[in-house]
Amino acid sequence: MTAHPSIATPIDINSHITSKNRLFKSAMSEQLADKQANPSAELIRLYKEWAEGGTGIVLTGNVMIDRNALGEPRNVVLDKQSDLQRFRDWAVAGSANNTELWMQLNHPGKQIPSVLCKEPVSPSAIPLGGDMAAMFNPPRALTEAEIEDIIGRFAWAAEQAKLCGFSGVQIHAAHGYLCSQFLSPLQNQRSDQWGGSFENRCRFVLEVYRAIRCAVGSDFAVAIKLNSADFQRGGFSEDESAELVKLLEAEGIDLVEISGGNYEQPSMVGADQKSSTVAREAYFIEFAQQLAAQTNLPLVVTGGFRTLSVMNRALAEGSCAMIGIARPLAVLPNYSARLLDGEECPLPMRKITTGIAKLDTAVMLDITWYEHQLERIGLGKSAKPGMSAWRSVLKTFWALGGVVVSRRRA
Repeated sequence: MTAHPSIATPIDINSHITSKNRLFKSAMSEQLADKQANPSAELIRLYKEWAEGGTGIVLTGNVMIDRNALGEPRNVVLDKQSDLQRFRDWAVAGSANNTELWMQLNHPGKQIPSVLCKEPVSPSAIPLGGDMAAMFNPPRALTEAEIEDIIGRFAWAAEQAKLCGFSGVQIHAAHGYLCSQFLSPLQNQRSDQWGGSFENRCRFVLEVYRAIRCAVGSDFAVAIKLNSADFQRGGFSEDESAELVKLLEAEGIDLVEISGGNYEQPSMVGADQKSSTVAREAYFIEFAQQLAAQTNLPLVVTGGFRTLSVMNRALAEGSCAMIGIARPLAVLPNYSARLLDGEECPLPMRKITTGIAKLDTAVMLDITWYEHQLERIGLGKSAKPGMSAWRSVLKTFWALGGVVVSRRRA
């Protein structure tokens, strides 16, 4: 009888790549690029800490493929103006301790703060809705030539990631960024081959994958982060997500990370959780359990996992093949090592709030507070779990002010 896997069990991602355990550090926004959008010394130090911390696969935060399309002011960019030596240094640091270091590749589409871009692009000229709409300028629709150019940028960046020493890439097709926008019938209302039917809405993601695979070959991991659903009426649905996974499996993708939501409906940070979800900790575990019965691909569920016993139960049940963890690693970089040592290690993450909901939303406090923890680790300091929400707000406004001034000077 085959023993049930635990977090310590190795897993073959493909015939060339094996993760030493089932712990998967999911992407978090770092905002630690230098002034040229290259990996900074602080970012490299942060990933050295995580590599030494025991996680099997460490995924980077957003690496943008176009420096004119940033989701945040200090995103790392990998394009033809990048200093590739900085990426090689990053790969060496993040691959220590037999760690698999993968790069998340992304294009934000219309989810670019208005201070960074006057006219963002999207599949269709549909403005962002929801509470954060005022922070983003309305987009224009991409031309077909621009779509083909973006596909080429994804492939070029993936090839450079491999040459620089990363062992995989992940296509970010969740959370309302460009790939996710193409998949959504609410965001993609094109009438050409890139929109309309489910088949056409999937075309962009499939072509991005195909171009990347052609560029990197079979000895390199290519994964995708995909919404289980957008959780919006008329949006990308669970049924469509499952169908896309089957298409990607047939194409040869190596791994799927399950998430959900977007800036208009932020389920990825735990909004509107059901009681059953709270009990099982992971936000998207029920969908993953259904999907696992339909695919042989390794599935990662990210969001909500906190305790060793719950993680091992999810693996034993076959609900997922790897456990995605993120925020605990922002306050405890060796969290994985402690779990692997058998510590139950409960780490409840407090709700970060000023008490003023609109202010919390305006500064994206659910994200920026953790970015400030990552900055501390990158500077060689300990994380500060007791940091007040107000201090994080002030740091965010200070940083945004600098961005506005620099843009005006430019």
